[in-house]
Amino acid sequence: MLTYVRPSQYHKPMAQHTDHFKKQLLEEKTKIESDLKTVAVRNPDVPADWNVAYPDMNVAVSAEDEVADQEEEYENRVSIEAGLEIRLRDIDAALARIENNTFGVCTVGGEAIDEDRLRANPAASTCIDHAEK
Repeated sequence: MLTYVRPSQYHKPMAQHTDHFKKQLLEEKTKIESDLKTVAVRNPDVPADWNVAYPDMNVAVSAEDEVADQEEEYENRVSIEAGLEIRLRDIDAALARIENNTFGVCTVGGEAIDEDRLRANPAASTCIDHAEK
């Protein structure tokens, strides 16, 4: 017995999906930039770069435990900023690939990136085989 399987919206050619992925990437970019503003400021000399803002905890210099808390908060911000900035660069690169009509093509081997991978991570620049290497 044959059964009919209705194709999903993702079985269309990649070119028809770029608008969906572009929208998704732009939404994530807006959120990440908003999150970055809570821990960092844009570098005025290099707008794509962010500088971690030192926490203003109004700490008395003589209170060693408060100074330690402030240093710990700064280290937390550095870690958060680094992860967000990496993700933001990945998103910007994916948006550039959309504009260059190379979105969905592995940057290592040139083969198509599986649509399931792109749905999970629209900023993916490699196929799953090359991502694991």
